[in-house]
Amino acid sequence: MNMIIAVIISVLASGIIGLAVGYLMRAFFATGEIRRTKDAVEGQLRRSESRSREILVEAKENALQIKSEAQQGINNSLRDIQRQETQLETREDNLRKQNAELKRKSEEIENKDKSLDIEREKVKKIDSQQVEALEKISNYTANEAREVLIDKTNKDIEFELAKLYKDAESEMYNQADEKAKEILAASMQRFASEVVGESSVSSIELPNEEMKGRIIGREGRNIRALENFTGVDLIVDEEPKSISVSCFDPIRKQTAIVAINSLIKDGRIHPARIEELVDKAKREVNREIKKAGQKAVFDTNIKGLNGEIIELMGRLKYRYSYGENVLQHSIEVGRFAGMIGAQIGLDEDTCKTAGFLHDLGKALTHEIEGPHAEIGADVAERNNLPPTVVTAIREHHDREMSCAESYVVAAADAISAARPGARNDSLERYIERLTALEEIALSYDGVQKCFAIQAGREVRVMVDPDTIDDVKASTLARNISDEIKQKLNFPGQIKIIVIRETRAVETTGDFN
Repeated sequence: MNMIIAVIISVLASGIIGLAVGYLMRAFFATGEIRRTKDAVEGQLRRSESRSREILVEAKENALQIKSEAQQGINNSLRDIQRQETQLETREDNLRKQNAELKRKSEEIENKDKSLDIEREKVKKIDSQQVEALEKISNYTANEAREVLIDKTNKDIEFELAKLYKDAESEMYNQADEKAKEILAASMQRFASEVVGESSVSSIELPNEEMKGRIIGREGRNIRALENFTGVDLIVDEEPKSISVSCFDPIRKQTAIVAINSLIKDGRIHPARIEELVDKAKREVNREIKKAGQKAVFDTNIKGLNGEIIELMGRLKYRYSYGENVLQHSIEVGRFAGMIGAQIGLDEDTCKTAGFLHDLGKALTHEIEGPHAEIGADVAERNNLPPTVVTAIREHHDREMSCAESYVVAAADAISAARPGARNDSLERYIERLTALEEIALSYDGVQKCFAIQAGREVRVMVDPDTIDDVKASTLARNISDEIKQKLNFPGQIKIIVIRETRAVETTGDFN
């Protein structure tokens, strides 16, 4: 036990001694570190003081430099101010001198004005004295002399103006004539067209003499049916294998030609078949009319026309005026009008359209009463064509015209009509006489169709059988004859034939 205690005591003693030795060693080392730190701090302080002294010296030097530069700038500014003050003083001196000069000149002007006023008074007095002297010499007052002088001057001026106006007018007309000749020559040189003369008689070739007999029919019933349904004259002469179709209305004549050719091909020739093929021929001619209108519009390169106007223009293919084909004439006038309008600065398309449509009303003169120019203008206006085109159509035959396009269309119309051989007056008058015959008959109630044939020596009148009975038919023929005698002057006799036909048609029921 004692040994254990001794061991414990020895261990404790050893620990205490170790702790004491460690403490002493730490104290020794700590004292050396403090000394080294103190030396380092003192060295740093010495270096800082040295650097501070250097910075202070540099700052003083910079301050001195800045102060020197500032003083130099102030001195420069002072010199500039002194120079400007000197300039201002010089300018003020100049202004004072100028004001003094202006004042002197103003005084001189006032003195001159006073002198001028005095001189004016002297001049007025002298003028008054001269006027009084002149009045005594001439026996005229000043106002009277002024009026005489003004009147004479006006007369002299009017004479000179009239002379100048006459010379200018003469020169203007000469230049206008030359320019018009150039324009018309250029337009006519650029255009050339074929001329097709009108013929009221056409010949149809037949395959043989037997066909001629079949067309005539038993006791002439087939040829009479053809004449009644088409309104043409069929002339059977001694020439073999041919039959002639004569009619003043080209549309009727063309319809008859198409129908006869169809009958020849078909071979079945009797009144019922004739009526059927005549109706078919009318439809075919109408198709040709539309095609002709479309071709004419294409040839003239006109746009914006609707179907109604194109069809009406196509009908002019079968219309003639003074022996000239109206559709061909319309194409010519349209092209001439377009070229002339372009030459004088107008719209070429407007002039061309107005020229092309100027005779549009001739397609309806058999249906609507009135001048063809008015009819055509009304149709154009109804179809919403430009007002300038409508006006030119309406005025192309008038003496007074309201727009330049009317003059252009009238000039183009005259150029086309004036070509040698373009028109035949006698044929036109012949057609007018036959048209007048038909119009008289058509003016009566109950008349459905009327055809003037045999060169106007025979008028066939088709009537409504429900309206006109046999007794009224005789009265109608007599009334038409009397009116023709009163209104028209025809050589020879005219036969009036009233045709009244009643048909009864019934069909059977279906057979079982």
